[in-house]
Amino acid sequence: MYMDMVGRQQTTLPTGNGVNNVRKNIGVKISKFLLMKGLRMLTLLFAICLISFLLIKNSPIDPIQAYVGADMLKVSPEQREKIAEYWGLDQPVMVQFFSWLSALLSGDLGTSMIFRRPVSEIIGERFWNSLVLMLTAWILSGVIGFVMGVVSAMKKDTWIDRIIKWYCYTLASTPTFWMGLLMLIVFAVWLGWFPIGLGVPTGVLAEDVTLADRLQHLILPAMTLSILGVANVALHTRQKLIDVLASDYVLFARARGERGFLLFWRHGLRNVALPAITLQFAAFSELFGGAVLAEQVFSYPGLGQATVEAGLRGDVPLLLGLVLFSTIFVFAGNLIADMIYYVVDPRTRESRTI
Repeated sequence: MYMDMVGRQQTTLPTGNGVNNVRKNIGVKISKFLLMKGLRMLTLLFAICLISFLLIKNSPIDPIQAYVGADMLKVSPEQREKIAEYWGLDQPVMVQFFSWLSALLSGDLGTSMIFRRPVSEIIGERFWNSLVLMLTAWILSGVIGFVMGVVSAMKKDTWIDRIIKWYCYTLASTPTFWMGLLMLIVFAVWLGWFPIGLGVPTGVLAEDVTLADRLQHLILPAMTLSILGVANVALHTRQKLIDVLASDYVLFARARGERGFLLFWRHGLRNVALPAITLQFAAFSELFGGAVLAEQVFSYPGLGQATVEAGLRGDVPLLLGLVLFSTIFVFAGNLIADMIYYVVDPRTRESRTI
């Protein structure tokens, strides 16, 4: 009787060769799906690199002046020409771009004009700092946002629901840099609980920096990103759970006497957890963009701070390397989100044209 009221249809599961054929068919579709995603990623990377290169070249920033710095007045026109020739800046724009592209295909990202070091080494060092920051904020925002969305839906139209919605709508329109400055003023300046910035204490040798020191410098930027990241997950989870709680099978479960957490655990968790996880993976682009601003506010030595510095000083190799890496990072997050839905939900495999 319960199955009839829920409206579920009994299906006959394939056995033997039928199971193998189904698995083979799914494997072929997934392979085609990944192939199309790979082609799209290559096209996207080429377009982004070309557009970024042209924007840098048409910006008012002089890369030679940024390279020389304060000694620019001491540099003669002949020395300036030699510097331009050394970095290939005397070549036409498209020649410079395809020279960089050919070096990239051979595994060489070039040398940073600011740091005088290979771009791959700089990205490798900064990536781990940014990864720890973004991963911490990503987990906190996902867990907190999911819990807030569940509580808001279970307490619909109460004062708790109104407070959570007001909180989420306010955060959705709050800039990252403003929240970062507010966190600095309150917790670093007024209360003095955390350091004002940087990734490690100043004046301390690298081998003397402890894990506790790194965590203390990580807390404020991670809190800034996680506080701002809960809004989308919370609001989406709230609406999804409200729809689930209004369904026929939940109404029947209520008639059987199920209430509160037991009702959510049996009938709501699986229906709202997958969309929330998928949305969280798809939010990688927003997380990376927020990390750029947060790292700049807190002077945190990550990819975001390096991106801003490379853009302001016209460091073409470093900026293109960072753009390339960040694009792959964001694309990987979106790909994981698509794969979760594609593998778990059979309807997407039937309706999507590959």
